[in-house]
Amino acid sequence: MKRHVRSLGLLTALLASACGYSEDEWQAQLSKYSQLNGAYQEEKKAHAATRAELDATMKRVSDLTRDLEAMGFNVAELSQKLEAEGTEKQRLASSLEDLRRALEEYKARAAQLEKIKQRFEVLRAKLQKLTNLGLKVQIRHNRMVISLPGDVLFASGQDKLRDEGLQVLSQVADVIRKDEQLRKRYFQVAGHTDNMPLKGGRFKDNWGLSAMRAREVLVFLVAPADDKGGGGGLDSKYLHAAGYGDIDPIASNADKPGRGQNRRVELVLMPDVEEMLDLKSLI
Repeated sequence: MKRHVRSLGLLTALLASACGYSEDEWQAQLSKYSQLNGAYQEEKKAHAATRAELDATMKRVSDLTRDLEAMGFNVAELSQKLEAEGTEKQRLASSLEDLRRALEEYKARAAQLEKIKQRFEVLRAKLQKLTNLGLKVQIRHNRMVISLPGDVLFASGQDKLRDEGLQVLSQVADVIRKDEQLRKRYFQVAGHTDNMPLKGGRFKDNWGLSAMRAREVLVFLVAPADDKGGGGGLDSKYLHAAGYGDIDPIASNADKPGRGQNRRVELVLMPDVEEMLDLKSLI
């Protein structure tokens, strides 16, 4: 063993002499190399750990995107630009610093998507009673929408609410009024028609019919509530009406069932400032 040590020492001395270094200088070089190699190995491990965390975060973003899109939320439309930028940054993320920057951006995006998902899930849970009543509550155009079938609310070509429609609206208003958060949210009352032409008469066209139907629903919702079902008792400052005519169908107008679905009034839950900032951050 001692002979091996002496041999290694002699070899080191010979190499040092051959390279023009003294033995002390050669030992210093070996120590420096050892330190550099150690630093390299540490950075390599950190790189691998950061890459693994980035991959996990990217998967989380992908899962959240899928979940939101399954709810009806169009994340791809909002985040198309960010997606392209993120892909480019990931491609260029060769250094550990680049990887860490990419990781922080994906973490922020995942947190933002999580907040949006949680907010919509809370709202949908609050409106679950309406779903139990047979009303459709869904996300369209990235907004929560309560769809009220037009044929239940109104007779064909009319804007006078049917008794059955009044009962449905009373139940909708009751759910909103009794929830502290919902009753302070802004709603758009949106009227829609099928594409069958409407000419003349007091409505003039489908725009007029859809707008007047939306108005009638709004007037009922903000009328004082009483034991006789006089109105919905909602605060008028949180509601406004709009008529869309036939420009936003949810089914084909080629057949009667499809046209029936398109004749509807929607209560659209408008995003508040915080939600709008969340959505804007994805653009």
